[in-house]
Amino acid sequence: MSATRYTYLGPEGTFTEAALRTLPEAGTRELVPLTSVPAVLDAVREGQASGAFVPIENSVEGAVTATSDELASGTPLMIYREVLLPISFALLVRPGTTLDDIKTVTSHPVAQPQVRKWIAAHLPDARWESAASNADGARLVQEGRFDGAFAGEFAATLYGLEPLVKEIHDAENATTRFVLVGPPGRVSSPTGLDKTSMVAWLPDDHPGALLELLQEFAVRGVNLMRIESRPTGEGLGNYCFLIDCEGHLAERRVSEALMGLKRICPQVRFLGSYPRADRQPSTYQRPGTTDSDFTRAADWLSRCLDGRGEA
Repeated sequence: MSATRYTYLGPEGTFTEAALRTLPEAGTRELVPLTSVPAVLDAVREGQASGAFVPIENSVEGAVTATSDELASGTPLMIYREVLLPISFALLVRPGTTLDDIKTVTSHPVAQPQVRKWIAAHLPDARWESAASNADGARLVQEGRFDGAFAGEFAATLYGLEPLVKEIHDAENATTRFVLVGPPGRVSSPTGLDKTSMVAWLPDDHPGALLELLQEFAVRGVNLMRIESRPTGEGLGNYCFLIDCEGHLAERRVSEALMGLKRICPQVRFLGSYPRADRQPSTYQRPGTTDSDFTRAADWLSRCLDGRGEA
C-alpha cells in the first residue's frame, strides 16, 4: 500500500479537492483524483492508497448516497477525519460568453438543488444535464459540450474558463461534509468533541423494530446527529441504517449503546470514532450517563455479588 497517497473524487478542481487540501497532511501526500466515489474507495480497499477523501453529506441535498452505500457494503472501511466546507458556486463559461448565450448547463447532481432557484430566475430556458463532478462539468464546458457549469470559482483557471457569476447559492450557509476514509485500524484517542459512525441492520420487520434500535441510544443519553435509511438490495422493505452519534467509542455510554445494537441486530458495522469538524460540545448529557456514573454502578453491582451492596 502507498502510505503517501490519498485518492479523492476528481478531476482536479472539485470541492472535494479544496476540502482535502485543508488537511495539514495533504501537503505531504500524493493526491490522486479519480472519477467516482466507488473508484476512490476501492483504491484503498485494493491497497493502492492509504486514504480516500469523499463527500458524504450536504446541508441542502442531504446524504451523498454513493458514499453511504459504499461504506455500508463491500470490504469494511473506517472514517478517521471529517471536514466541513462552505459551498458557493460560480457559473463558469468560456471567455466571451454572456448570460444570453447560455442554453445548456451542467454540474454534479448534488449541486442542482443548491442553484435551482437561481437558474429559474436567471436561466429559465437553460437545459440541465448532470456531470460526474462539478470540475468535470467545467471540463465539458471547456470542450464546448455545454455553455456553462456550476463549480467552485477556483476551478476556472484550471480549465481556461471565466466565472461569469459568482457566489451562487439558494441557501445561505450551505455546507458539505467530507470524510477521510482508510482501512480499519486503531481508533484515535478521544478529544472530548467526537463523533461515532456505524451501520446497523434490523433483525426483521416488526412493529417497533426501529424504535428498539433507537432506544439503545436514548436510554444511555447518546444524542444522534444523523440517521439515514438505505436499501440493502435484498428486496423491497429491507433497509440498513447509517447512524452518526455524539461521543467516542471509548466513552461508556457510546460503547454500551453499540453493544446493545450488536445484541439485537444481525449485523453492525463500526465506521469509526473521530473528532468533530465543528468542534461543538454536546448540548446535553443526561444525568447518570457519564463514565464515572457507569463506573460507580459497576462497582455497586460487584459489591452486590459479594454480598456487600447497599440496600
